[in-house]
Amino acid sequence: MSYDTITVEVRQQVAHVALNRPDKANSLNEAMWQELQQAMEWCDAEPQVRAVVLSGNGKHFCAGIDLAMLMNMQRAIEDSCEARKRDKLRRLIVGLQANVSSLELCRKPVIAAIHGACVGGALDIVLAADIRLAAEGAVFSVREVDVGMVADVGSLQRLARVVGEGNARELALTARDVPADEARAMQLVNRVLPDREALLQAAEAMALQIAAKSPLAVQGTKEILNYSRDHSVAEGLNYVATWNAAMLMSEDIQVAVMAAVSGERPVFRD
Repeated sequence: MSYDTITVEVRQQVAHVALNRPDKANSLNEAMWQELQQAMEWCDAEPQVRAVVLSGNGKHFCAGIDLAMLMNMQRAIEDSCEARKRDKLRRLIVGLQANVSSLELCRKPVIAAIHGACVGGALDIVLAADIRLAAEGAVFSVREVDVGMVADVGSLQRLARVVGEGNARELALTARDVPADEARAMQLVNRVLPDREALLQAAEAMALQIAAKSPLAVQGTKEILNYSRDHSVAEGLNYVATWNAAMLMSEDIQVAVMAAVSGERPVFRD
């Protein structure tokens, strides 16, 4: 597939997806929102892709929603009927939510590699990733209250599950900038690397480590983790029992056991 606002490259079963509007600090225009979802859906469906690294080209990961897009929303929802106008706005918001949730719905693990600014809508996006790594100098913030609105595409729903209720409320209500080291301390990111080059190397190394595992096991593990996060322990246990009743007897187990016996590296098919 060809894209206007992102790039996608597959190397050694890892899809490298990069936001590609560096002259605009990778701010999210309408095309980028949609192309991000298209790329994630392609990665989900492509057997040769086993893990995804999401990064940003240029000086910043992403500066949030493009202000021009915000300005154009009024024109996009215009209608003589107030109810229809509000319905159009709701459908627009739900569409943006779906763009972000595509990272979570992608069966392949998504590693977000973040440098520079990661604010507003960008934070919504990385919170839907499975793992977040940052470079020193990265800055995170929930910016919506500073522009007079309630964040509506995921940060208020996902942030507390990552950093805890108190931290989430502080960030959402103050809109303050959080530097990389503090983000690591509150578990917003797993690791902080010295610079962008080291960041991308670490993200790729982690993705390659995941890609070497059984794709059935990796994708199933992500499915169970997501389900268990949103359900009780009893429901999660019941779900994984049903999942493994269907998926446990795979050739991947045989490959893994034989490799362990022989001392060789297991090689799983797509």
